[in-house]
Amino acid sequence: MANLHVVFLQGLPSPFFTRVARGLTALGCRTTGINLCLGDQLFWRGPNTVNYRGRLADWPLFIANFYDNNGVTDIVLLGEQRSYHQHAIKLAQARGIRVTVTDFGYLRPDWMAFERDGMGGDSHFPKDPQAILALAAKAPKPELAQRYIDSFWTMAWGDMLYHFANFFYFWLFPYYRRPYKRNHPLVHYFSIGRRLLFAKRGHQHAIRRLAELQSDGVRYFLFPLQLENDFQIVSYSPFDSLEEAIWLVLQSFAKHANADTRLLVKVHPLDPGMKNWKKIICGWAKELGIAERIDYFDGGNLDDIIQDSQGVVTVNSTVGIRAVQLGSPVITLGDAIYDVDGLAFQGGIDRFWTAAPKPSSELVDAFITAICHSIQIRGTFYSESGLTAAVNAAVELLYWHKEDMLN
Repeated sequence: MANLHVVFLQGLPSPFFTRVARGLTALGCRTTGINLCLGDQLFWRGPNTVNYRGRLADWPLFIANFYDNNGVTDIVLLGEQRSYHQHAIKLAQARGIRVTVTDFGYLRPDWMAFERDGMGGDSHFPKDPQAILALAAKAPKPELAQRYIDSFWTMAWGDMLYHFANFFYFWLFPYYRRPYKRNHPLVHYFSIGRRLLFAKRGHQHAIRRLAELQSDGVRYFLFPLQLENDFQIVSYSPFDSLEEAIWLVLQSFAKHANADTRLLVKVHPLDPGMKNWKKIICGWAKELGIAERIDYFDGGNLDDIIQDSQGVVTVNSTVGIRAVQLGSPVITLGDAIYDVDGLAFQGGIDRFWTAAPKPSSELVDAFITAICHSIQIRGTFYSESGLTAAVNAAVELLYWHKEDMLN
């Protein structure tokens, strides 16, 4: 397959794309990295580089001409909802160019997504239980025990370097536009740093409070919050903001959940803290008359929380996958790959509190097996051992043009 020409667009601030490109180049393939901003340039060390400094409005013509003039066979990119990527994908598909999308995996912590055309709401993974069972029947049972530990601090440093470079040296790529909303880098990272300073206290409080609930035999539901600007919320949910989802859940819980149950709301561990979610949630809970039935967690062990819960309500977080693995009832409020009859409750949130059954263990096993062998690769973006494993898997899939089990 040495006639491949693989183009890499924006990825995570990680060596992953560079090392995949090197692996393909060693096999005789042509690779090109297209940088849209200085952050991209800092993390791309591939053999061929193109810096696009034009306007977003001119990007479609540029990338179309690049495809046509350079014999491109593949593009690889991070996520499919970024504005630059949406144009690149649409034009690639019109030309028969294969699109591979990657990101953190549906299974955590040491799996990565590696999907054709898109993830989440754009995934080709089936929603039909029989189709999932059929896919699993073709594949060996995966080994799920954790192999690799990723580096949070390497990820954090790379993220800061990427965004500060774009901010302080914006004039090098003057027309670059970020594909998602984010606060000023100084404000954003100051807020995250402030949260990290108090993370231990929040974690200890959550552990103590969970122990109290468990000791008293209290029945509770879990509602894990997601990052408000995540594309899972922005593109794959019916909500314009995270507040809308929170209000819906609180209203439904107040009206339809049994009076002896509680709702445990857990903030996302990487939430920047720009909004005081505790104040917002407690204020609305008081308005709805359920203030004494709400617990707010900023920490705690997720598995411990899920295992003793009556169920998990989520927009479309990967926490839902972990919940079905642990046998907990789950409902999704947005578009999720696991929103499948037999995995997630299909009867609506108002009925969920009192009528949701546990997921089918057979279907859960089949779902995990099928995604492991069709749309996930083993590895991490930052730790060396996990990065090496992910690079090797990605190179093999791209070089041999292996079709996943979904095609």
